[in-house]
Amino acid sequence: MPDARPLRLRARQYVYEILESHARNSGVGRTVNRGIVFFLLLSIGVTVLESVPDLRDDYDLPLRVTELLCLVVFSVEYYIRIWIAPEHLPFRQMSPWRASWSYIISPQGIIDFLAVLPLWVALVGPGDLRVLILLRVLRVLKFARYSSGMRSLLEVLESERRALFACLVILACATLLSATAMHIAEGQVQPEKLGTIPDAMWWAIVTLTTVGYGDVVPATNVGRMIASITIVGGLIMIALPVGIVATAFSQVIHRRDFIVNWSMVARVPLFSHLTAGDIAHIMQLLQARQVDHGDVIFRRGEPATAMYFIAEGEVEIELGPAEKGRRVRLATGHFFGEIAVLKRAARSATVKAVSRARLLVLDAADLRALVSREPGIARKINEIVEGRTGDNLNLEIADVEGQDDVTPAKEEPLEKTV
Repeated sequence: MPDARPLRLRARQYVYEILESHARNSGVGRTVNRGIVFFLLLSIGVTVLESVPDLRDDYDLPLRVTELLCLVVFSVEYYIRIWIAPEHLPFRQMSPWRASWSYIISPQGIIDFLAVLPLWVALVGPGDLRVLILLRVLRVLKFARYSSGMRSLLEVLESERRALFACLVILACATLLSATAMHIAEGQVQPEKLGTIPDAMWWAIVTLTTVGYGDVVPATNVGRMIASITIVGGLIMIALPVGIVATAFSQVIHRRDFIVNWSMVARVPLFSHLTAGDIAHIMQLLQARQVDHGDVIFRRGEPATAMYFIAEGEVEIELGPAEKGRRVRLATGHFFGEIAVLKRAARSATVKAVSRARLLVLDAADLRALVSREPGIARKINEIVEGRTGDNLNLEIADVEGQDDVTPAKEEPLEKTV
């Protein structure tokens, strides 16, 4: 049925899918976002190079033109993101103007605004864009939109803000106490450095953070004792926020992988009848494996030692000899290699990665244990193979011959699932 919406609304949704919704799943989206990342790197590189006097003097015009080009690109991107704001799920119930304003005042909108602010300020203010070098360097924050790692880190900082603020309060209290103690102990001995509590706070913060510039050092035994306590306390002060962030970051990554892996394993026909507890048990048995483009996962004739789930990427199966056999591709969510494992037969196909892929590997012994413990899995495998080949594995028989060892993630013929 044709889309009856006005062309303007359809165009807005299309642009939104390119920049936001399906940016990683479409060729146009990947190209556009990679282009923006390129201009980000180019802009930051120009800012860094301009700080070198010789390069700035010799290449002043090319550097200025490049910076101006980057600013124009960011300005156009910023306007487009304001325009497509009503397509964002949180803003869809708002009017276009309100949705655009909500985006402008959002953290990501503020970062995008700071990226183009140097151009607008230069147009109405000083002509030298170098005076805005700090704002230009802040463009590095735009990488949060394109980097899952940075997004995870920002998520951690947001979720742990109360704990981190508490660490900051503790650090401030420790700084004040250490500075006061040192001022009392050595204020008369070193009046120019520790004569006031504010002066002593510089020494305290440098010592607590374990930086230790050495510009202020205790001269008395009492001062050295206070400094020793401050140094030990500083180790705790640094360890607290680092431990909080590291633990939370690890949990975020683990939770994200857990959700992705759970959804993939749960929709595999072999495990569709299992309970949540059974699936969680299976996930504990899985081992992650990264393969690059062109890597051979296993070859025809090799012993079968594991079955594989494709968590991300794509693989190609060569069924039969390389020069005569047909080739089939499996993508994210499919699985392969389980039949040869269960039949204790050699691999009847060669599997290669056609892109960088992340696999989840289930060891042969673990798969056989699951089949023996869960008769439903054995029945599912028999049904899949019988529906594809017209044959039955009869998994109760330990030594069976034949069959390809590649099965798609749906109970359909292999040709229909790729």
